[in-house]
Amino acid sequence: MKKLFISASLFLMVALAASAQKIVTANTIVDCGQTVYQSPATAEFEVINKGNRPTRITDVRMSCGCTDVEYPKGMIPADSKFIVRVTYDAQTMGRYDKLVDIYTDGNDEPLLLRMRGQVVREIVDFGGKYDFMLGNIQSDCNGIEFDDVNRGERPQKKIHIRNTTDETIQPVVMHLPDYLTAEVSPSKIAPRHSGVVTVTLNSKRLEDMGLTQTSIFLGAFPGDRVSHEKELEVSAVLLPKFDNLTASQLANAPRMNLSTTELNLGAFNGKKKLKGEIIIRNDGKNTLKIKNLQMFTVGLQVSLNKQNLKPGETAKLKITAEQRQLKNARSKPRVLMITNDPNLPKVTIKIITE
Repeated sequence: MKKLFISASLFLMVALAASAQKIVTANTIVDCGQTVYQSPATAEFEVINKGNRPTRITDVRMSCGCTDVEYPKGMIPADSKFIVRVTYDAQTMGRYDKLVDIYTDGNDEPLLLRMRGQVVREIVDFGGKYDFMLGNIQSDCNGIEFDDVNRGERPQKKIHIRNTTDETIQPVVMHLPDYLTAEVSPSKIAPRHSGVVTVTLNSKRLEDMGLTQTSIFLGAFPGDRVSHEKELEVSAVLLPKFDNLTASQLANAPRMNLSTTELNLGAFNGKKKLKGEIIIRNDGKNTLKIKNLQMFTVGLQVSLNKQNLKPGETAKLKITAEQRQLKNARSKPRVLMITNDPNLPKVTIKIITE
C-alpha cells in the first residue's frame, strides 16, 4: 500500500506539472525605433496562454517608474491571446531599454518583455537611395561585407530598408548562421516608412581564416517564405594574428610582392572565357605561405603553381573569367589571398572585364 501511495503521489505531481500555467509570446523584444522627445512610445506584445486552464496576471514588475503597463485584469482562458501594452514616457534623450516581468497564477517564472528605442529631437530618415528590392521591401544594398576582421571582434553593418506595401510589416531576418545576429528597428514598419537592420558578426564563431560566405533572407513577417528575391549575400574575411611577433621576427618575415592587384582581362567580344596572370614574388627573409586562395563570386577560376615561396622565389597565379557565370554574379569579381606576411596578411585582387 505504501508503494501504491507513493506512485499515486508521483502521478499527481506529474499531472500538476503538466497543467502548470505558461504564457508565451513570439516576440519578447519590441524595438520602437526613433521616438520623438516627450512623445510616449508604446510597444504591444501579443501573448498566448499556453496552459490547459484559465490563468490571471498576478504581478507586473517594471525596471523603472517611467514605464506604464496595460494588461488584462481578469481571468484569461486557456489557449487564448491577449495584448500587453508597454508605454515609455520618453522624457530622456538617448537610447532606452526597458524590461517588464509578467507573473501569472501558479507560475514562479515570469515572462520577460523588453522594449527599446532611441529618443530624438526629431526623426531623421535615411538620406541615401533604396536601389534594391528584397521581396516587397526596398533596401540600400543586396549584400554586406565584413572586411579585415580580427578574431574576437564584433563588427556591425547596417541595412536601410523601406516598406513599399499598404500594410504594416514586421521584418525578420531568416536563415542566420550561428556567427551572425540581426536586429530590426523599429520592429514594425508602417506603409511607406523606413527602418534599419543591424547585422552583427561574432568573429569567435568563424571556423576558418580567410573568406566565409553565406546567404540570409529578409522576410516581411515572421514565418515568411524564403526565396531568391529576398536574399542578402554576406561575406566575412578573418585575418591571421601577428600581434605577438617580436621585432626580430618582423624583420625576418616574408614579404609579398605582386605584379598587380587589379587584373584587366579586357573585353569578351564573343569569347566565353578570358585569361590573365599575376606574378607573386617573395621579397622577405623567410618562406612566404599562401594559406587561402578564394573567390568572392562565381565565374572565376584560379590556379597557383606554388603556395610556399622561399626568399627570392616567384609563383604564377592564373585567373580565368567565364562570361556566362559572371553575368549572374551579384558582387564584383575578386580573388582573395591570405598569407603569412604580417604586413600584407590579406590581398584582394580586383578582376576587370568589359
